[in-house]
Amino acid sequence: MLHVDIPTRGEIEALMLNHGPARVSLVLPTTPLTQEAQADRIALKNLAGEAIEQLAAHDKREVLAIEELLHDLIDDDDFWEVQANSLAVFVSPEGLRSFRLPNHLKPAVEVSDRFHIQPLLRTVTVPQSAYVLALTQNSVRLVGVSSDLPAVELSLNGMPKDVSSSAGKASIKDRSPSGRLQGSEGMKVHQAQYARKIDNALRALLTGRETPLILAATEPMLSIYREIQSYPHLTRAAIPHNPETQSDDDLAASARAILDELFRDELADIQSLYTLRASQDRATSDVAKAARAATYGAVQLLLIDIDDVTPGTIDDEGAVTFAGSPSAKSYGIIDEVASRALVTGAKVMGVRKGDIPGEASLAAILRYPL
Repeated sequence: MLHVDIPTRGEIEALMLNHGPARVSLVLPTTPLTQEAQADRIALKNLAGEAIEQLAAHDKREVLAIEELLHDLIDDDDFWEVQANSLAVFVSPEGLRSFRLPNHLKPAVEVSDRFHIQPLLRTVTVPQSAYVLALTQNSVRLVGVSSDLPAVELSLNGMPKDVSSSAGKASIKDRSPSGRLQGSEGMKVHQAQYARKIDNALRALLTGRETPLILAATEPMLSIYREIQSYPHLTRAAIPHNPETQSDDDLAASARAILDELFRDELADIQSLYTLRASQDRATSDVAKAARAATYGAVQLLLIDIDDVTPGTIDDEGAVTFAGSPSAKSYGIIDEVASRALVTGAKVMGVRKGDIPGEASLAAILRYPL
């Protein structure tokens, strides 16, 4: 079973803004199989050794502090009991942060005056979690779906049990005292009341979130709930099966397929928009132009290749200087463009090279022509 630590945007920005003389970023593929964790420890030890070599010219006390923090992590038996598919470690003399990630990432060692955040961007780009609302007129349950972890049924205060109990009746076919609510008309009214109570119960959990909500339902409850609900991130795609015949794991498998479809659709829309903006001189895949645009807040949306670690520097005016090889005096240029774009409010997505127009290292959609 995977154990994952999905970073928030705030955590990524805090790392991004953490500059200093010695900042080490390490990435390695790992395995969730505890019995094979020893090989992962050795891999981290080897990467740590490479980083320490690159820090040879730095203050010895700072290097020793970094080395001790890394050794403490390597020696932490409890930490290695639960892992995911990759591990990202960020360490400075002041402290260490690690994230166990569901993505399959390549090994990397980055040493400079800032952290290398690209590995984290893939995790927050591809939807990793969702809620599934499994809804019939006789039952309702909310299932949490997170990466490759087992599905979990969630309990919410105020969630009705079914249409009948929601209406306070033994049967929704009962007539009201006035005789008005009866037959199919009365049933539809009670179903709408039921849907409204479900939506109210969900608000306490979903307000302020952007996690996709996926509906598992059949007609008529599927359409009734869509008409009533207020959450802006309910997906258009639904799981069109009776959820009472589906296990939580069945629902999670269907939800993950919908999340993959959402991501593919989003990428297709972005690529179409990129083509349009390129005809308006508001898009670029040129690294130097994108670096300048990011520096001056002109980037609206940025796709970056999460595996690109081209070394170099970018000055305060956005001018790029490429380096011949990695060193503690340089950093990943694509990573720095992403950082500057994030600071100025751009949406930044870490993707594979094949998902970028022209298979470039990056693609930027601009707020205005440069």
